[in-house]
Amino acid sequence: MMNYLERERAMNQRKTLEAFVLGLFLCGGLIGLGYLISNGILEMKKLERTVTVKGLSEQEAPADIAIWPISFSEADNDLTTLYGTIQRKTEIITTFLKSNGFQDSDISISVPNINDREAQSYGDTSRIKYRYTATANISVYSTKVDAVRNAMKKIVELIEKGIALAGQDYMARPQFLFTKLNDLKPAMIEEATRNAREVAEKFAKDSNSRLGKIRKAAQGQFSIDDRDSDTPHIKKIRVVSTLEYYLSD
Repeated sequence: MMNYLERERAMNQRKTLEAFVLGLFLCGGLIGLGYLISNGILEMKKLERTVTVKGLSEQEAPADIAIWPISFSEADNDLTTLYGTIQRKTEIITTFLKSNGFQDSDISISVPNINDREAQSYGDTSRIKYRYTATANISVYSTKVDAVRNAMKKIVELIEKGIALAGQDYMARPQFLFTKLNDLKPAMIEEATRNAREVAEKFAKDSNSRLGKIRKAAQGQFSIDDRDSDTPHIKKIRVVSTLEYYLSD
């Protein structure tokens, strides 16, 4: 009986020892795993150190297309006479434009807009001096930007010939366009990226860090604006790129 009890006791002691050793291994494993996880988190945190900077590129370029609308108005009580006057003055303007270097392909003539004031009036029509009013539109669309600008300086010649030109409202203002943006994009993006990196390197140096690889980059939209109100034929092209760099110790 005693031998049986001793054997049971010895067996229990061995199981207890085995469980204790197993517990030590498990505890050590958990400690090691915790260390590895915490160390990994710290390394990830290091990788998450970043700096976001912006790089600017600006360039001026001359417009390569000019759109010049020329409008004039006439009034008369006889529709046939009115139409004849419009046709005659349109020919004067066309001759003026051709004498300044433009071709038929550069000139567009729209159908005149004619209003019957008596038909549109709901009141007393006896005070209306001219029944019919008309507005004629001639437009120049050309790559000869300098020729357009020079002709605009001579517009007084048309006024001297009795052509009452419309005022410079938003419909009559000349437009100067720049359409060669794709030719400038690669160099401007490169410059904006280079400028952004210079800013990032300065930040890294001031913070006793080293600049790493690009984490994220975003190219801003290109904008094309007049250089100023007096020189609409000179365009200012601008782009801002945003880049995020990794930092390391």
